[in-house]
Amino acid sequence: MLELTDSHAHLDDASFAPDRPAMFERAREAGVRHIVVPAIDRASWPRITALCDAHADAHPAYGMHPIYIDQHRSEHLDELRTWLETHRTVAVGEIGLDYFLPELDVERQREYFQKQLHIARDFDLPVIVHARRAMDEVTSTMRRIGGLRGVVHSFSGSLQQAEQLWSMGFHLGIGGPVTYERAQRLRHIVATMPIERLLLETDAPDQPGACHRGERNEPAFIVEVLQTISQLRGESPESIAQATTHNARQLFQLP
Repeated sequence: MLELTDSHAHLDDASFAPDRPAMFERAREAGVRHIVVPAIDRASWPRITALCDAHADAHPAYGMHPIYIDQHRSEHLDELRTWLETHRTVAVGEIGLDYFLPELDVERQREYFQKQLHIARDFDLPVIVHARRAMDEVTSTMRRIGGLRGVVHSFSGSLQQAEQLWSMGFHLGIGGPVTYERAQRLRHIVATMPIERLLLETDAPDQPGACHRGERNEPAFIVEVLQTISQLRGESPESIAQATTHNARQLFQLP
């Protein structure tokens, strides 16, 4: 039986409310043993705590996502420190920079990203990083602060950008986009990258793979990602499942 880890799924999302128990059961039937559930804003933290307390295979991460920068307040940074002191967590996330959406305040994004990186370093926690149209700045910021480890989720950069992350000890989170044949650059990177730097993810409910295009994504669909990577690398699904689950366990200190 495969043992898989979904390193990034927003299972507190309202789209899962009608069938969340069944969704967890489908994940278990597919071989998913661990799911990391990152936060997006302060309001999501209690939801994620309750969800992960109720499901032993779900593991919480807390942080503030750049897309919701208008909702974040400076006091939330202090509250994040307190929350991490008093709640079980496996990472600080989802944090990062998003320069794809022009309406988002760039300077505020930078401020919250940098301060959350410092919090992660202070707590010796890995980071779960969002980097859209901002890969070089994300990498340089993390290198400047130093003492960090983690994953850039839904990686979509170049080989050179990937190599910079690997040199810093970071992982790449690979999900649904790799299943599309048009994603040639990403497929080439995944086919040849160091297996010890690879994590599987879904980003559920978003970014479904080609076989589930237009559907709500969910952790069980990670099998399509696994099968695609197996074909690209010419390696067995079992070996990739074993390696990526080992990577996730090491990074997030999972049981």
